[in-house]
Amino acid sequence: MAEKTYSGSCHCGAVRFEAEIDLEAGSNRCNCSTCTKARAWFVLVRGEEKVRLTRGGAQTEYTWTPPGHAAPHLRFRFCSTCGVRAFGVGEAEQLGGKFYFVSVAALDLTPEQLAAIPIRYVNGRDNRYDETPAHTTWM
Repeated sequence: MAEKTYSGSCHCGAVRFEAEIDLEAGSNRCNCSTCTKARAWFVLVRGEEKVRLTRGGAQTEYTWTPPGHAAPHLRFRFCSTCGVRAFGVGEAEQLGGKFYFVSVAALDLTPEQLAAIPIRYVNGRDNRYDETPAHTTWM
C-alpha cells in the first residue's frame, strides 16, 4: 500500500482539497440510485486526518436515507457555485465504519494516471457492497 497526497478541486476551484490515497488499491463504481445518477467514480479513504479541505468555498450538503435504513449513511457535499461533488463522508458497518469517498474525477490527475486506476464495481443498489453487479458496462 503506497499512499500519496493528491490535490483536487471542484470545477470552479472554490473547493480545493488534499487527500492521502493509495490509487493502486483501486477505485469504486457503484450502481445505487445516487451513484448511478451522478456517474460516481470514487476512492474510499479512512481517517479524518487523510482528507483536508484547503479552500472551503460554499458547500451544500445532501443526505438521503435508502429504503430499509433508519438514517442516511452518506453525506454528499457539493460546491454551491458549480455543483461538483469533490468528496463526501459516510459511515457503514459493512465498509468498516466512518470513511470519506473522494471523487476520482475531482483529483488533479493526467489522463494516463486516470487510465491506470483499477476499478471495482459494487452492488449498492441491492446493499451488497461485497459483490459485483450483474451489469457494469453502463456504470
